[in-house]
Amino acid sequence: MKYKRILLKLSGEILRNKAKAQSIDSDVLTQMAVRVKELVENDIQVGIVIGGGNIFRGLSGEQKGIDRTSGDYMGMMATIINSLALQNALEKNGVDTRVMTSIEMRQVAETFILRRALRHFEKGRVLIFGGGTGNPYFSTDSAAALRASEIHADVLIKATKVDGVYSANPAEDKSATKYHELSYTEALVKSLKVMDGAAFALCMENKIPIVVSSFFDGTSLLDIAKGETVGTLVH
Repeated sequence: MKYKRILLKLSGEILRNKAKAQSIDSDVLTQMAVRVKELVENDIQVGIVIGGGNIFRGLSGEQKGIDRTSGDYMGMMATIINSLALQNALEKNGVDTRVMTSIEMRQVAETFILRRALRHFEKGRVLIFGGGTGNPYFSTDSAAALRASEIHADVLIKATKVDGVYSANPAEDKSATKYHELSYTEALVKSLKVMDGAAFALCMENKIPIVVSSFFDGTSLLDIAKGETVGTLVH
């Protein structure tokens, strides 16, 4: 394996099943658990940050008359709900898992302490980091970049609905072209929405490569860990 410790950023939107009007689709949760288990079985240490957009997105709160700060904290709570759901799915698949949050919540999860997190890795546990950064005005992309930097991850994998980074939104522009590899500078100059600005700056400063790929490609996570060309690599 090329990458021994990865930070996996999962979109909360992946969990939503619009057809069944479900915020959390149990089938998708099971898929997530199976793919993470494959990584663990190949001796890869896995940290996960999952978004909360399937339940509540902080920015959308302003449209409903909710103060931005309150909305962001509501979004953080949504990520913790998703984290607990994912933990349950992983443990049902025999994967030892811990949820660590940036907001103290002792009854349901451990408070994030770096040394404790590293000790969990040594014991072969998967870590799910909930609650974002614990501060408003920062996205879960920023939380993923922050945790990746703190745990010295070899790579940050952003698993979304799209199979890479495109020159434009491929759902809206049929002429959009896919990039297979980019430098940090190219992504900045071309204003490509790999991650938000704060997250991108952290990864660039700490030289953490970012791979953007589709979650729905069943073998993508393991292939990325092997160093194969999947999705878009930004480095």
